[in-house]
Amino acid sequence: MPDQISPSFTAMPAVPATVGESFEKLSLAPAVLANLRQLGYLNMTPIQAASLPISLAGHDLIAQAKTGSGKTAAFGLPLLGNLNPRGFNVQAMVMCPTRELADQVTQELRRLARSEDNIKILALVGGSPMRPQMLSLDHGAHIVVGTPGRIMDHLQRGSLTLEALNTLVLDEADRMLDMGFYGEIAAIAKLCPKKRQTLLFSATFPPEIGELSKRFMRQPQEVKLPELHAGDKIRQRFYQVAKDRRLEAVALLLNHYRPVSTLAFCNTRQQCRDLLQVLREQGFHALALHGELEQRERDQVLIQFANRSCSVLVATDVAARGLDIDKLEAVINVDVTPDPEVYIHRIGRTGRVDQDGWALSLASENQMKRVDAIAREIGTEVEWHALDELQPASRKPLLPPMATLQILGGRKEKIRPADVLGALTGEAGFNSAQVGKITITESTTYVAVDRSIAHEAQRRLSEGKVKGRTVKVRILAVDGEARPREYVPAVKRRDA
Repeated sequence: MPDQISPSFTAMPAVPATVGESFEKLSLAPAVLANLRQLGYLNMTPIQAASLPISLAGHDLIAQAKTGSGKTAAFGLPLLGNLNPRGFNVQAMVMCPTRELADQVTQELRRLARSEDNIKILALVGGSPMRPQMLSLDHGAHIVVGTPGRIMDHLQRGSLTLEALNTLVLDEADRMLDMGFYGEIAAIAKLCPKKRQTLLFSATFPPEIGELSKRFMRQPQEVKLPELHAGDKIRQRFYQVAKDRRLEAVALLLNHYRPVSTLAFCNTRQQCRDLLQVLREQGFHALALHGELEQRERDQVLIQFANRSCSVLVATDVAARGLDIDKLEAVINVDVTPDPEVYIHRIGRTGRVDQDGWALSLASENQMKRVDAIAREIGTEVEWHALDELQPASRKPLLPPMATLQILGGRKEKIRPADVLGALTGEAGFNSAQVGKITITESTTYVAVDRSIAHEAQRRLSEGKVKGRTVKVRILAVDGEARPREYVPAVKRRDA
């Protein structure tokens, strides 16, 4: 890599990279390629095809990439390639704007790192106690993923040192700048070794991105992808609505389109609370995500929504970026955002890769200027429909297909996904098709199971063993109560 920091970009043209190029074309180790095949990473996305040859060659990189474009692998593969697994010191750091994104990046990097034994990856985020993070750092880590504020806290306390760092990643840099983290980013970058590779990913290129690159990057090459969401994959519809019918209209949309998973965006926390109450009163399985939740609550909300145990996630724009949900059928804009770019980020949660999605927006008469601004941003006239067109597609309640079992025990107890799947499909007698996503945290394991077997699965797991041990199992339930009922009591263990 070059020794001198340069204020100039090595500008690359907007790259309409060929979707379908194989990872086999890259200079990756056979074990890495085998792991990618196991994960279903057969062909590169446009951002991967455009950026990986540059970053794998050791160059600094500025890449325009939105959530859902495959950017975690785009920076994760070069990051992992720079690691020395035998050195238990922090060699790579990824900075993210939100806890949710940091947690998702951590999980994805762990998947990508499966080809190497004992790669330790830590999430350093606010909302979680400092002491466990400090103890984990004290035992050594190869990669840290965190938010700027919490990373800065660890640096100031001396629990995190960066002398061995060789790769710095700024993920969703524009979002971090929007949130006022420029000072923290600058201070952290200054503490990193000058001889390092820096990879910056951003959905937009505000002037501050140029300032960051001039200060902390060395002759960065720039990759821009002009369009990441095909217009025919996200079907956008607008509905004019009176203010006092807005929340009721969300229920009409849900009953008409009947998506399995819906992300409903609100402009304020209060609107989130009001909509959540309305939906639960009408029998929808809904949860809310906003800044007032504690970390444990946020984690459980995201796990239940991601594993399809919750039909509707009501969210403020804290979830607009960094939230990557597989098979999200619909996005509802409960209110029109005043920022057209935020609208693009919101609807980009659906219509991923080879999937279609609905983007449904409610607009009152006084918001037509906002709609016009969105039309100019997307470069086409919006499609208007009448609320009177909406008719319930079924008399049955809209229920999520899965339910989430919470097992008390996680990474500390060395529980692995295979242990949980084996317990359910072995002695418990269920088939693998009835088991969904398995998420393992430090002290807790969450497993999605077909809703029809949830109580029986809880009973059999409680009476059996996971990894040779008796475990406590509960069902995380979401219903029409004012607050979600967290647990269904587990069946007590029989005395030996």
